[in-house]
Amino acid sequence: MATIKVFNNDEDRMETYYREEWEAMPYNTGNTLLVREFRGSSRSSLLWTTKRAMQSWNSFRKLWGSSIYVGYAFKRPYEGGHSPQSQHYAGVSFDVAQNLNNTQRASMRSLAVNSGLWTYVEPVSISPTWVHFDKRFGTPACSAGYPVVKSGSVSTYVLICQDCLNFLGYSTGGIDGIFGNGTTNAVKAYQRSRGLAADGIVGCATWTALTNDAVGDDPVAGYGEPSD
Repeated sequence: MATIKVFNNDEDRMETYYREEWEAMPYNTGNTLLVREFRGSSRSSLLWTTKRAMQSWNSFRKLWGSSIYVGYAFKRPYEGGHSPQSQHYAGVSFDVAQNLNNTQRASMRSLAVNSGLWTYVEPVSISPTWVHFDKRFGTPACSAGYPVVKSGSVSTYVLICQDCLNFLGYSTGGIDGIFGNGTTNAVKAYQRSRGLAADGIVGCATWTALTNDAVGDDPVAGYGEPSD
């Protein structure tokens, strides 16, 4: 049984679902993305994603017209396997089509770009043996990566922030995707420990330090293909 946090982008709130491995992900239609497929190699019982990522998957799967093999989707930050501010940790990213040949992957990549359903589609030079697309959202705090989160923010990026802080020993009082007082205090404590301005706001400098400290730091969970 998995607990799945879903950020409802349309209503700016977090939702919680409970699903077995063989059941469809929340907001998935036609059983085209099961919990076990979204989980991939992650060992976490807590997963998260967004409503819009699931809707984009539904529409893209319909356009493609047949099943899509998912090699990697969700990962907890401490499990690693991807870049420090990867969208896989936000639950909005898919690395797919590892079972197809180069011509088929090129067709899928072209469809992903032309569909307009995804925020980012990786070029073949970066992912030659799979197709990467994601539904990232928000304005990156750095030149790329995660957006600023602060008191009052609600999103899967807040979940990443809370997850990293708790993993590093700075208790937020829970991992719920809602940036409240507990998360603010934990961020300030972390910032002080790293010599950063203790303003409780997770911007470029704090995201960079936090993800570099936490991502892939679990020695038994650092696996997966490198991807954005």
